[in-house]
Amino acid sequence: MPFERENLLDLPDTYRELRATEPVARIRTYVGDPAWLVSGYEEARQALSDPRLGRSSPDPERSSRISDSVLFGGPRDEIETEKSRHQRMRRMLTPAFSARRMGAMRPRVQELVDGLLDRLAELPKPVDLHEGFSVPLPILVICELLGVPYEDRDHFRKLADEMGMLGDPVRAQAAMDAMTEYTGGILAEKRARPAEDVFSDLATMDASDEEAAKLAGGLLFAGHETTVSRIDYGVLLLLANPEQRDALVADPSLADAAVEEILRLAAPSDHGLPRYAQEPVTVGGVAVEPGEAVVVSIQSANRDERAFPDPDRFDLRRPTGEPHVGFGYGPHFCIGASLARVELRTVFGTLFRRFPTLALAVPMEEIRARPNALTGGLTGLPVTW
Repeated sequence: MPFERENLLDLPDTYRELRATEPVARIRTYVGDPAWLVSGYEEARQALSDPRLGRSSPDPERSSRISDSVLFGGPRDEIETEKSRHQRMRRMLTPAFSARRMGAMRPRVQELVDGLLDRLAELPKPVDLHEGFSVPLPILVICELLGVPYEDRDHFRKLADEMGMLGDPVRAQAAMDAMTEYTGGILAEKRARPAEDVFSDLATMDASDEEAAKLAGGLLFAGHETTVSRIDYGVLLLLANPEQRDALVADPSLADAAVEEILRLAAPSDHGLPRYAQEPVTVGGVAVEPGEAVVVSIQSANRDERAFPDPDRFDLRRPTGEPHVGFGYGPHFCIGASLARVELRTVFGTLFRRFPTLALAVPMEEIRARPNALTGGLTGLPVTW
């Protein structure tokens, strides 16, 4: 890994070959270490739900690394406390990110979407949809939800970009430390003057100041970074499939289906989710020994022919079948899934209704992926209408 990809929207052919012949295969990671790659749908769900596979390793010093990412490159946490800490964190955060609470945010998200699109409409064309819409919307939403000053956006966005860097772990670690320091300062203010936001909840949780600050930093990073790329890639998928875009313009109620297809097909990053066998475990009929690394490819699993007929086709009227694993599966299912869905459904229920002739301002081949970024994404998205 990484396997060679021909364009932004398709996955490397290697994944298709592995799903057909060896859905749990021995590979070399980004840094040359041995690991098991899980590319099949059922195998991915099995790996993600098996309690014997975790983020911590029984032998972390000698365990394989997936990459040099400080976030997802290797083992994390202590094997003795990982599960209890994870369960405690989810108990704390689940009410804050409940589907009901996120649904209540929908009118405010609609206001933010409308306001950003109003500004775009006033700019000379072409415009960069990435910088003018895809980036600021999730930042605005996460700032309001968490209780982070929006005027700090340039600071924490820079830190988030550097935290997710591949190829410079020293710089990425420094950015993660700076993010922890930044969120720790906000939590200290929330303890003194709590408000109705998630960081105020974190400020009073039963955790050390450092643990709470690291968790807060992780929420700030994940709460906007991945949604940015899903907006960008969703626009690309719709523009690359004009008959589906036209169907969405004609019937805005297809926005929910569009979002689920975007979450299934969008693949801004090929990094994969790291897991480590904490005791002997079998995945897809393959024996994995304690300490061995497992890389779960969500992107490949979501294109498994055994679960999704004609899996590479973007289809807003795809028959309801197996749910995609774009938010993971099992005990580590993304806690922010409801928030992401509210944002994305509002975006794709509004964007093409507002700009039904939206089109790329450059050929698709000129759109560039962000280099050396854990979460992938685009450097820009020039559009016109």
